[in-house]
Amino acid sequence: MKKIKLALVGAGERGQNSYAPYAKLHGYEVEFVAVAEPDFGRREQFCNDYGVSKEHAYENAKEFLSQGKIADAVLICTQDKDHFDYACTAIRLGYDILLEKPISPDPLECIQLEELAMKHKTTIVVCHVMRYTKFYRKIKEIMESGAIGDVVSITHTENVAYWHYAHSYVRGNWHRREDSSPMILAKCCHDMDILAWLLDSRCKSISSYGDLTYFKEENAPVGSPKRCMDGCPHSSTCPYYAPKIYLTEDTKWPTSCLGTDTSYEARKKALQEGPYGVCVFHNDNDVVDHQVASILFENGVTVAFTMCAFSNACDRTIKFMGTKGEIRASMDKNTIEVTEFGQGIMTGTTNVYNLIPGDTGHSGGDEGIMEEFVSILKGVRKNSNTISQSVHSHIMAFAAEESRLQGKTIEITDYEKKFRS
Repeated sequence: MKKIKLALVGAGERGQNSYAPYAKLHGYEVEFVAVAEPDFGRREQFCNDYGVSKEHAYENAKEFLSQGKIADAVLICTQDKDHFDYACTAIRLGYDILLEKPISPDPLECIQLEELAMKHKTTIVVCHVMRYTKFYRKIKEIMESGAIGDVVSITHTENVAYWHYAHSYVRGNWHRREDSSPMILAKCCHDMDILAWLLDSRCKSISSYGDLTYFKEENAPVGSPKRCMDGCPHSSTCPYYAPKIYLTEDTKWPTSCLGTDTSYEARKKALQEGPYGVCVFHNDNDVVDHQVASILFENGVTVAFTMCAFSNACDRTIKFMGTKGEIRASMDKNTIEVTEFGQGIMTGTTNVYNLIPGDTGHSGGDEGIMEEFVSILKGVRKNSNTISQSVHSHIMAFAAEESRLQGKTIEITDYEKKFRS
């Protein structure tokens, strides 16, 4: 079979290190023939790793897209606000698309992209990678088996981890809503999607509360400088002291975000000059560090969702309460505990599933979504993660943010009507 030709727009952490490696494992069926990336080091590294000719290495997406269609499909893994324009152009050129989430920070653009994709019959797979993990697929299998009866209510917690939040949402690319997306979209559209997918239902209404409480100037320790390496007197006690995080022997993510040169001197310079060396209390970040949402689905299931920066583990924990039993699960531990109610008080049968996650990122979800995308392109599998489903989960996130800002419950149908023609 002829190899499927892929192009990558955005050779950053997600594009280059999460999705592209699939081509190394499955070089018999796919190959990268083009890359667009403004960072010279990352662009050169990608060309060397994947055999892309310098002729098809472009400095930006517009230069790549101006060439017409030179591949079968494109992976768009740029910053949030660029997704819409690049995806629209790619659709008109005839590309099928793997699109990094979120689709766009604008609900109108999300809907417009959905409508354009449907008009051109374009396959777009948004990177809701949680669907492709053994963890969530096993939970869905258990739910569909009827082991816990009908699901009545869910509690779901996104434990972001203090260090992850500081890296991505205080110092990193998603620290300002204006430049990227609100936290409930940037981080938690995964969770909105997985809830709707597991329940096989659409959201009816949502209410939400949250704020930026801790990571701001007024909470800075006395005498702390703008940058961690400018002689901070709290370096021995602060868990966010940048050298503790980025100047260790471990140069994998998140340290790899400092640049392609991972030598000690290069990383030290990056902390002295770049965003990852700024004190977490002396930054211009404005996204929330905690948020809750109460969600009602059309099938009557209620969900209590929490996102919080203040956890040690980087973990999603979830509990399903059904008419015949319950499920308690931890994604980080890859354990699922299923209890079926007994015939007396506090009796029942409990089974524990200890899963072995995939080797790639997001517990194997990164490789799983690439496998499905390539299978769709080959015509051997139908898309189970449609653009319409992704848009709905994004609308949930937008509505939650609207609720947080306005202090009222948002009816999803009414909210969505404002953006549909």
